[in-house]
Amino acid sequence: MKQKVLIIGAVWVEPNSSAAGGRMLQLIQIFLAQQWHVTFACASQKSTNETSLTKLGVKEVFIQLNSSYFDDFLNELQPTIVMFDRFMIEEQFGWRVAEHCPNALRILDTEDLHFLRKVRHQQYKKGEEFSNEALLKAEETKREIAAILRCDLSLIISSYEMELLKDLFKIDESLLYYLPFLFNKIDASKTQKWQSFKDKKDFVFIGNFYHKPNIDAVVTLKKQIWSTIKKQLPNVEMHIYGAYVNQQIRDLDNAKEGFLIKGFAENSKSLISKARVVLAPLNFGAGIKGKLTEAMICGTPSITSKIGAEGMHENLSWNGFIENDYKQFAKKAIELYTNKNSWEQSQKNGIEIINQIYDKDKLELPFINRIKQLQENIEQHRTKNFLGSLLQHQTLQATKYMSKWIEEKNKPNV
Repeated sequence: MKQKVLIIGAVWVEPNSSAAGGRMLQLIQIFLAQQWHVTFACASQKSTNETSLTKLGVKEVFIQLNSSYFDDFLNELQPTIVMFDRFMIEEQFGWRVAEHCPNALRILDTEDLHFLRKVRHQQYKKGEEFSNEALLKAEETKREIAAILRCDLSLIISSYEMELLKDLFKIDESLLYYLPFLFNKIDASKTQKWQSFKDKKDFVFIGNFYHKPNIDAVVTLKKQIWSTIKKQLPNVEMHIYGAYVNQQIRDLDNAKEGFLIKGFAENSKSLISKARVVLAPLNFGAGIKGKLTEAMICGTPSITSKIGAEGMHENLSWNGFIENDYKQFAKKAIELYTNKNSWEQSQKNGIEIINQIYDKDKLELPFINRIKQLQENIEQHRTKNFLGSLLQHQTLQATKYMSKWIEEKNKPNV
């Protein structure tokens, strides 16, 4: 029997808008490569930026929140695997899947740990040092950890987040699966097409501006870093690209200062390939940063913060510099931009990171094998996960009746 995969998306897939969109497309392509039937269901409205999954052979389905029609949809489809796109989707639909498709393998794609990003943001705004104590107290932490426990397997994108879940939250490793981004290896056929040091020019930043860490990073670039760089490199420009640019970011555009807000990029790799250095002074966040892996794939060194590089390179040398101090960040940006030897070594570091950590050919088959192994032993796996069973029971009682109450409340009066 062929596998039927149902992916319940938080949003429609936009690989050109965010790293999360690119990540989801990678997962879909893994399933399609196995000749599995894939259905992508989502309650969000479509935008002009989403990719057409139907062209890939994926069935697209619009669904509703708090609607028993979704139960009918599940009963008709009878998926063998259900993947939730972020913990909020598991909260909304997980109990329905458990009730109507009890034998389906339930996978949570965390994208990144949302509670980690949110708590870091809150502490950053307050001027506080990040602490595990704050993580343990946060409501978002409890919600996301509960979703991880309720699922049969959770995909963790960052090695840092993997260790955090095991060490701080004592999550059993059998419930977690480390799966970073999946890329083709960088070989000579690719590097020969890269532009040289002298042919590349200007600095670049790219990121989705629905994402608060990206807004803060661009503001930081403009207010804390760029003037120092511009004094030393008066003919160089800073180009800012990204989807969903808001007014706060548009207001930073200043042609005289060489700080240019360019907006949505149809082909981000083409733009990064032409830039000499990527700058990403991220003050908070979580997960793996697509802009930084993309820089490596394009042969463009980068400078970022400790949080920017976190969980991305293991013990390998970075594709440039990692610097939290803004003055040092600007100094390193000037050095990397002007020092050919340093730049070329940084480029080589990026190749090694991609080829050693993100090699698609090494990562795909073990992931598929883990899915099959779980399916063969699902009853035993769930029996061992007592806390997950307990939370599933409580969620079925609480969330189920809240959802039914909302559905009833929203019915038109007759």
